[in-house]
Amino acid sequence: MRLSAILMNTSAKIEYYSRFSPSPLSIKQFLEFGRDNACEKTSYMFLRKELPVRLANTMREVNLLPDKLLSQPSVRLVQKWYMQSFLELLEYENRSPDDPHALNDFLEILIEIRNRHNDVVPTMAQGVIEYKEKFGFDPFSTSNIQYFLDRFYTNRISFRMLINQHTLLFGNDTNPAHPKHIGSIDPACNVADVVNDAYEMAKMLCEQYYPTAPALNIKEFNAKAPEKPIQAVYVPSHLFHMLFELFKNAMRATVEHHGENKELPLVKAKVTLGKEDLSVKISDRGGGVPLRKIDRLFNYTYSTAPTPSLNSKRVPLAGFGHGLPISRLYARYFQGDLQLYSMEGVGTDAVIYLKALSSESFERLPVFNKSAWRHYQGGPGADDWSNPSKEPRDASKYKAKR
Repeated sequence: MRLSAILMNTSAKIEYYSRFSPSPLSIKQFLEFGRDNACEKTSYMFLRKELPVRLANTMREVNLLPDKLLSQPSVRLVQKWYMQSFLELLEYENRSPDDPHALNDFLEILIEIRNRHNDVVPTMAQGVIEYKEKFGFDPFSTSNIQYFLDRFYTNRISFRMLINQHTLLFGNDTNPAHPKHIGSIDPACNVADVVNDAYEMAKMLCEQYYPTAPALNIKEFNAKAPEKPIQAVYVPSHLFHMLFELFKNAMRATVEHHGENKELPLVKAKVTLGKEDLSVKISDRGGGVPLRKIDRLFNYTYSTAPTPSLNSKRVPLAGFGHGLPISRLYARYFQGDLQLYSMEGVGTDAVIYLKALSSESFERLPVFNKSAWRHYQGGPGADDWSNPSKEPRDASKYKAKR
């Protein structure tokens, strides 16, 4: 088949699969499938359609980005990875699960796809940086890129969740350190333990950049069972990701605000469990952030730290501007949230909200449809709120003539 014919056929397949909406699952459904009736053929039949659907939805949306952003080498590389993975999944479109090699071949290709997509976030971040350095940002393109990346990275989180569940349940890469995990889900995740693990990792990183790091004080408030530690049915790696980012920010702010040679105030963590919410609050005394900058902290095009190099072997403490917004996506992925409350001159409280019940923790997935398409097409509307002028207006000019 000629190359042009292959490309046309692939485009038709992407368009076909993007007509379907992704099928969101709850943590409870993931858990029940893995614990009670983990059938590899059933998982295969679901994923061979669901994974192309989720890929196609995000691939259609990529093409709505500004041409100048799409032309950046890093963005083109990400598109290449997605196209290759989509084509590899199509090979199983009509392959019977009774084929003696189908299940094992599918398992191996999922591992290859997951490994291929390992660097999607830093590579896409680099593409945004390349675009920003060459062309700058106007309000409309910034809004579109923010909207797209929220959806693109959420799609990636969900894509990896499905792949990890399948490979952990049916492959040989089960983690021997966590034999009770159902795939990547811990049915009895001790939240305080994850908080401590994330703190220790962030502390170690902080001490690579500064000669010190603030200590941690942690408290638990269990409204359901006051005498028991707080446990959740959750994905520990997702919770760790969020907490690690928050601790990095809290430590950096604390050290830089108080100075490396002074006694540092504690970073405090509170873990609470109610009827509906499981919440984790990280509080620091790092000087806080002005109110006008809070929203910027969740903007992919904004960072208060120097941009790190992708080629550096040293893990960056900060700098890509993707840490907080992606952490919020992890929280929102299963219907939670992440919010910041800051008092300039004092410090910041960051709160992670999760659903207390696994049956309410459904995937929150982006869908490519007319509503999404219209978001990219409309121009920036006129501001319907007053903006302060640089100079006060001379009211005498507007006096009525007598």
